[in-house]
Amino acid sequence: MNKEQQSYRQIFKATSLFGGVQVFNIVISIIRTKLIAVLLGPAGMGIAGLLTSTTGLVSGLTSFGLGTSAIRDVAAANEGGNPDRISVVVMVFRRLVWITGILGALVTLILSTWLSQFTFGNRNYTLLFIWLSVTLIFNQLTNGQNVLLQGMRKLQYLAKANMAGSVTGLLVSVPIYYFWRIDGIVPSIILSSFFSLVIAWYFSSKIKISKIKVSRQETFLEGKGMLKMGFMLSLSGLISTAASYIVRVFISNTGGVADVGLYSAGFAIISTYVGLVFTAMGTDYYPRLSVVAHDNVEARLLINQQAEVAILILAPILSLFLIFINWVVILLYSTKFTPINEMIHWAALGMYFKAASWSIGFIFLAKGASNTFFWSELAANSYLLLFNILGYKYFGLNGMGISFLLSYILVYLQVYLIASIKYQFSITKEFHKVFVLQLILGILCFIIIKFIPTPWSYIWGTPFICFSIWFSFRELDKRIELRNIFSSYFKK
Repeated sequence: MNKEQQSYRQIFKATSLFGGVQVFNIVISIIRTKLIAVLLGPAGMGIAGLLTSTTGLVSGLTSFGLGTSAIRDVAAANEGGNPDRISVVVMVFRRLVWITGILGALVTLILSTWLSQFTFGNRNYTLLFIWLSVTLIFNQLTNGQNVLLQGMRKLQYLAKANMAGSVTGLLVSVPIYYFWRIDGIVPSIILSSFFSLVIAWYFSSKIKISKIKVSRQETFLEGKGMLKMGFMLSLSGLISTAASYIVRVFISNTGGVADVGLYSAGFAIISTYVGLVFTAMGTDYYPRLSVVAHDNVEARLLINQQAEVAILILAPILSLFLIFINWVVILLYSTKFTPINEMIHWAALGMYFKAASWSIGFIFLAKGASNTFFWSELAANSYLLLFNILGYKYFGLNGMGISFLLSYILVYLQVYLIASIKYQFSITKEFHKVFVLQLILGILCFIIIKFIPTPWSYIWGTPFICFSIWFSFRELDKRIELRNIFSSYFKK
């Protein structure tokens, strides 16, 4: 097996591991979301979405991006193999996690009245924000344990922690919503975040870290690097969270809380269910790209390989969603949520461009170019916010899907131009072939579902879905000998 095949196999192996975890998590999430949608309805989901997006905004402001920046430091210490160095980095990181978690809780507590007024237009939700302040500590500590697992390359533990957290969230949330309905939103959020922390802490405790004394001065000097890069990442995350928050508030004030619930439900399908490919790949991709980031030629090769695999895995899913989204929405939620169908159609086309831009954009983080990453994110979120507001104002929920498509076309062009100018990045013929063909198939599915009535659209669309699946399988087989992998698996 040559080096290129090994690289493709590593990508596919990591994707398979965390893809399996994500599929499991999504099955649990589907069950949970379906039950919550039935129990709470669009209005209840809208309230839950506004509460979590608001606390997410505060978390983005106070977490200093440690969930991303510290992975590099922990991984570098682990790669060096020096137990004392590992102990110092982990000790410093854990202190910073506690400090930032408490900071987030205090900010939420102090600003609870203002957050209620700004988010809901009244002070009725002040007490809810006071209660939710504790989740910022729980969530930041949970992120800290997950960073340790990822940085130390304990991916099996990380996978198990994620799966156990999903099951626990289901078992905790559903009974609370069943008995308390909308009044159970806050208790459910608090208990789910607490048990996620307990589970993550259990698995991270399996990693034996030597105890070592670290002074305050050492903590400051060692943590300065994490916080410096993390601050820029935190600003980027804050901009994204703020944009999402403003959009939800705009929809709430313009169209009502029910539309917020529909919007949240629609993009949960796109970002969570379809976006599982990104989550699965990102766990291994970021550290691998960081290793070769100093070499532009190697980085270019890996980025194109990652983008190819992302499109090959993602495209058949998108084609399926484009044709059968009505049944997907009913399965995941209920018939009350079918108004989001057309919004998802437009957004699904945008996911092709998001896959490409996502793969390229990691080069900024891998090279430690936090300033470049920040300004790129600022520009992307600025026109995403503008398009979202204009889209909803003139076209309602459908305009949100159109906004998503237009925004990610621009994001793709933006990151490609920056990477090509700064790092001599270019697209390979192999990726271009995969991307163009699968995009054409997606557009054809889009046209069919738009202009051919059901059930004829299902009949006409199914051959294109099958062709997308066949093409992806053939191209993956060329790269990683997929048939042999399946053959070996079934023989075992």
